[in-house]
Amino acid sequence: MPQLVTRLDDDLAEAVDALVRDGVATSRSDAVRLALRRLVDRHRRDQIGDAIVKGYRRVPQADDEAAWSDAATAAMVAEEPW
Repeated sequence: MPQLVTRLDDDLAEAVDALVRDGVATSRSDAVRLALRRLVDRHRRDQIGDAIVKGYRRVPQADDEAAWSDAATAAMVAEEPW
């Protein structure tokens, strides 16, 4: 398993230690791994979102393409026994 070495300022190190004390992570290394996984996942999700937006900008959705979902939503709301 690769090893990464980094330096943290005192405030960030204390915040990581607090996460360990609070049981959010089992160790400093676990906290760093958890944070990096979340960062990588967030970046991946942002890239997917950007690709979706670019696709809709390149080929916008036509009004008739959304009409069926609007009608289905209206029908579901009308059926609710509120």
